[in-house]
Amino acid sequence: MLRSFFQLQIKAFDYLDSHWEGPTVSKVISNIVLGFFLIGLLLGLLNFLGFWVYSSLFSPFFSIELAFNVLLIFEVLGLIFLIPKSVADSVGKQFEIISLVLLRDAFKEFGHYLESVNWEVEFVMELLPIISDAFGAILIFFITGIFYKNQKHLRITQSHEEQRGFIGIKKLLSIYLTISFFGLGVYDIISSYQTHQFIYSIKLFYTLLIFTDVFILLFSLRYTTKYFNLFRYSSFALATIFLRLTLSAPAYYNVGLAVIAGLMVLGVTAIYNMLLNKVPELEKVEKISS
Repeated sequence: MLRSFFQLQIKAFDYLDSHWEGPTVSKVISNIVLGFFLIGLLLGLLNFLGFWVYSSLFSPFFSIELAFNVLLIFEVLGLIFLIPKSVADSVGKQFEIISLVLLRDAFKEFGHYLESVNWEVEFVMELLPIISDAFGAILIFFITGIFYKNQKHLRITQSHEEQRGFIGIKKLLSIYLTISFFGLGVYDIISSYQTHQFIYSIKLFYTLLIFTDVFILLFSLRYTTKYFNLFRYSSFALATIFLRLTLSAPAYYNVGLAVIAGLMVLGVTAIYNMLLNKVPELEKVEKISS
């Protein structure tokens, strides 16, 4: 009975996944993000005209911040759907999300300086964190592109039956992550209504990703105990920890931690790929999605 329950969840994931990458969903996502952007513009206009009570909540760039927040929701869902297909690609998606967070923060802070700009030393110093976030996002974008380009997907299981089982477990994890993510979304909405401040629980979600990565690492031990594979999976989990710290770190430190995490996974990927051609045990591994 429990097995049938799990199979039902896996089928539900397969159904959602089959529709996620379709053109219809892409159009729906675009329309939703655009709709929230227009709503943000309307609220900003009402605030500018003095018709809105919570004037401190809506800066001139609130519409961009709102659109980025909605876009991040769909990016996180895309990350969840990637986990069963490739742990490595899901790590790359985490870096994509961090780069978007940095861009969102830059837009958010920049909106505070549109009304009055005084080009003195103090103002230039206040711009430095914004510049740091912007160029940090570009660096992460560059690192992510190199990471995807050099990534090789290798099977750690010994048979197709084991492979199906491993992917099935990751699909179940994705289902539970999706439920948790929507639960956090409901919590954010309630908290925003009560405090009149938008609280985005992506920090807590990245904490859940850390435990997910560690679970996948430990579960993979039933298929392989090869040092190279274990180190690779462990480095991915450590990168997620760094990215989680990035979300809580102050200006400059957040970019530094994200870049360190990116350079770490790039280094591990480069060394791993180099060893593929030199270690006989790794050469025998069949190249398919893992």
